[in-house]
Amino acid sequence: MKLQEIKTEIIAGITTFLTMSYILFVNAQILSECGMDKTAVMMATALSSAIATILMGLYTNYPFALAPGMGLNAYFAYSVCKSMGLSWEVALGAVFLDGVLFLVISLLPIREKIFKEIPLSIKLAVSSGIGLFIAFIGLQHAGIVVLSESTMVQLGNLKSTAVLLSLIGLFFAGFLIVKKVRGALLYSILLVTILGIFIKHPDGSPITAIPNKLVAVPSLEIFSKTFLKLKILDALSLGLITIIFTFTFVDMFDTIGTVVGLTTKLNIIQPNGSFPKAGKVLLCDAVGTIFGALCGTSTVTTYIESVAGISEGGKTGITSIVVGILFLLSLFFWPLAACVPKEATAPVLIIVGFLMLEPLLRIEFSDITEGLPAFITLILMPLTYSISNGLIFGITSYVIIKLLSGKFKDVSLTMLILSIFFILYFLIK
Repeated sequence: MKLQEIKTEIIAGITTFLTMSYILFVNAQILSECGMDKTAVMMATALSSAIATILMGLYTNYPFALAPGMGLNAYFAYSVCKSMGLSWEVALGAVFLDGVLFLVISLLPIREKIFKEIPLSIKLAVSSGIGLFIAFIGLQHAGIVVLSESTMVQLGNLKSTAVLLSLIGLFFAGFLIVKKVRGALLYSILLVTILGIFIKHPDGSPITAIPNKLVAVPSLEIFSKTFLKLKILDALSLGLITIIFTFTFVDMFDTIGTVVGLTTKLNIIQPNGSFPKAGKVLLCDAVGTIFGALCGTSTVTTYIESVAGISEGGKTGITSIVVGILFLLSLFFWPLAACVPKEATAPVLIIVGFLMLEPLLRIEFSDITEGLPAFITLILMPLTYSISNGLIFGITSYVIIKLLSGKFKDVSLTMLILSIFFILYFLIK
């Protein structure tokens, strides 16, 4: 490889990192909502992202980067832990089992069969539903949407300093995205965090707590608060089957969908929709999830933000290795994790949620047998605060509506078995 080509790969790696580095702060904020130490989660996020991304570069030679997935981290914190009442240690156990199950699937030829037998409308609706879920959480964190006893939710106090700060971050990030600035979401987080030092809550305390230091050697004492704290045996109970299924289902389809998009950008996608080294890519994803659970973070997955590096000319695993090294270096900035307020990460959640709605354009809503199940899938995720509820009701309603419409050929054996299982599960539950 020529020196100029190596330089291009390095620049591509830096670009990808800047585009997705917001996850360091956002993931820490989300998982801290269920009792996990925010700084420890940031370290777990950085380490698991680094190892998984470097593995991807070395094993597949693709310029793909990995990190804890948006959506599944929210499902982990708000649905599994806060709504269902499970401890984060048990939830990590479920993530570990998700990784193991995904690893088995990635090693078997059934992965393509499973992916093809799930209707396109449901796959597209899952992505969009997760987007609505994330955006709803972001609006709550920003204080734009608040609890109401009469109507459940209502508009928050727009005169609040915290709300105004979040709105500044939202519009600033939107402006940077329009201008195609790499790292727009990260810069938005930094701006709001800095402004928060000078803007105070009604009680007089600053929105941003100033850290004692900005850079420090990674603390093993802090990292140990989440490292190897997972409870795998407790996650094996019958009641957690749907949780593990949801983690695995979303992880698999998110990864395959993302990689199909990235390989298309690289011009290596096959006419039938497959891509070279598919098994290796999914294996790296699964190993990343297993390692992430051991470190103390939710499901690790391939990031669509990798397209930023590909657009800069990244074509090989060198790009991924550069991203991984930068994630390792970010471990030295762990003191910043605790000082980033939720007002800084809320705008990111809203924008990422918005960006995930694009698949809606491909759903045939004119065909009610396709559109209605898709609508049920995406609307139940935010309104029930659960990705699994939307997924389960979406799949089941698809099968029922298709059968009642006489469109038996549209219902695959996989979909039929899943819907029967879900119905029996809720009857027994």
